[in-house]
Amino acid sequence: MQPKFEFTGETKTVMGHTLQRIRALRSFGNVNKGDLGGWLEKEENLSHERNSWVSGNALVFDDAQIFGNARASGNSRVFGYAQIFGNSRASGDAWVYDNARASGNACIYNQNHIYIVPNIGSRNGTTTFFRTADRKIWVNCGCFSGDIDRFAAAVKKTHGENQYAKDYAAAIERAKDWIDLSGEGTE
Repeated sequence: MQPKFEFTGETKTVMGHTLQRIRALRSFGNVNKGDLGGWLEKEENLSHERNSWVSGNALVFDDAQIFGNARASGNSRVFGYAQIFGNSRASGDAWVYDNARASGNACIYNQNHIYIVPNIGSRNGTTTFFRTADRKIWVNCGCFSGDIDRFAAAVKKTHGENQYAKDYAAAIERAKDWIDLSGEGTE
């Protein structure tokens, strides 16, 4: 696979991490050869495959990854072990971090479009609730990926009425309260 970006030599330090601006080496998707991109800490933060891209003032660092056809743009920050993939978008002032996984058609434009719950369930995993392009709440939790109603049913089937079920039920209600489904599903 031919590399799709290079580092320009321009750097900045954010949260103790030295980030480098990228430039497209070839045209793909709606990115043209020579276009300046956003900021990465290391090459592994952005896949050279498919149409994923980081643009504007978006920052990707730590062990975070952008791949598939996903995009990070605006002033978004993706860090920790977060992953954005599929056709997902992180833009505006959104921060996607820790072990969050945004997939499918996630549209995260501000902090009210994502809700991350670490250390939950029998495996102390991270559960990510996020807004999709069609203004629904999607959930990634372990091997589960689906809408919030299917997630609630899966929790009940797996955990019955135990404490894990109660913890997940509280997280589901908080996500419904937190995630803003108003407005358009695109930037």
